[in-house]
Amino acid sequence: MTTPYVADFATIASNGGRAEPAWLRATRREGIERFESLGFPTPRNEDWHFTSVSRIAEATFSPLRAASGQVARGELAPFTFGHAEWPSLVFVNGRYDKSLSTGVALAPGVRALDLATALRDEPALVESWLGKISPAGDRSFTALNAAFMADGAVVHIASESVVRLPLHLIFVSTSNAAKGVAHPRNLIVAGRNSKATVIESYVSIGDAGYFTNAVTEIAVEADATLAHYKIQRESQRAYHVHTIDTKQARDSHYVSFSFATGAELSRTNIYTLLDGEGCGATLNGLYMGDDEQHVDHQTNIVHAQPNCFSREIYKGILSGSAHGVFNGKVYVYPIAQKTDGKQTNNNLLLSERAKVDTKPQLEIFADDVRCTHGATVGRLDEMALFYMKSRGVTADSARRLLTYAFAADVLETIEVEAVREELERATLHRFTGESAQL
Repeated sequence: MTTPYVADFATIASNGGRAEPAWLRATRREGIERFESLGFPTPRNEDWHFTSVSRIAEATFSPLRAASGQVARGELAPFTFGHAEWPSLVFVNGRYDKSLSTGVALAPGVRALDLATALRDEPALVESWLGKISPAGDRSFTALNAAFMADGAVVHIASESVVRLPLHLIFVSTSNAAKGVAHPRNLIVAGRNSKATVIESYVSIGDAGYFTNAVTEIAVEADATLAHYKIQRESQRAYHVHTIDTKQARDSHYVSFSFATGAELSRTNIYTLLDGEGCGATLNGLYMGDDEQHVDHQTNIVHAQPNCFSREIYKGILSGSAHGVFNGKVYVYPIAQKTDGKQTNNNLLLSERAKVDTKPQLEIFADDVRCTHGATVGRLDEMALFYMKSRGVTADSARRLLTYAFAADVLETIEVEAVREELERATLHRFTGESAQL
């Protein structure tokens, strides 16, 4: 099943490859060799026990090529949270589109450019980070991305900078992406004592079937705070795998929110290494699936230094024959005394056929810690339904409103008002059919 990708890599190499520095060619070669050795993961792999990627492995996807003029600016409006003035980097079918990108040069304290340009003109800008925070290791999809990464976003936030506006990275797929694969590779570095927000959106125009295999590497340096929102609203026929690796320094704070409603099959890995004393991580998310969607979230918070904290709340809503997966691990090193960690996963099943597999885990090797974890799977509260119906609310409306309330609880943790309101509006519309302002 790896043969088509190995052949594509060999074709690129035989055609002279890319004009790249030696370290990058070595990274690519290591990636394809590691992918060929590992193959695609199977349910025999513990981390993939509840998610089969056979639909990806057995399909044939061709590398997407550069193209322009495929998307009109107006078509991006549904994905910009009503703020087209936010600085943005836009990628169409995996390739940077300068004509759709706006305002990046006007964002003080931010250096943002596309990866292809950085690799060609300023390789020193990425050499220290690329592939170091998210190495291939035993991760098949990361190795595949390393072999074929062609474009993505490079974001450097200067030390001491407080960036007022969010930076929006938009990856949009069109009907021309059908049977294609893109491997976006993003690098975000938040400098010492900086504060910024980065939004990473994966969306589609049309309903093509394609494969997105993304990797985002993030470094949060000492005393910095980075809010990172990942929005996944791909085509319902798409396949989406995304790994986010974060490394944190002393007294830093990484705030993550993952919102997933698209794709036939999606997998989001969010890993963070608390590698400096006094730092913290807040990982929240909401996933919703219906019909036969499969939506999987894996989180891994590693407490490698003392006096760190982590907070995690994930919620899932599943209907039809959808299948949700949540696997969250908190790992505490022996040196990481005074760790304070809390992890929660709550799931709501709206049909008899919907199902969820949830596996919160704690692995603690320190003795002076405070860590808790828990998970729930259930249906709507019958007492609450009865109460609402007794007050004149129809049964159907009561179910929809209670479902929305379940989701709104975690959405309220989003600090960017425009993002919070848009996702609340999308959720409200999904479960009530209403589109009024909240």
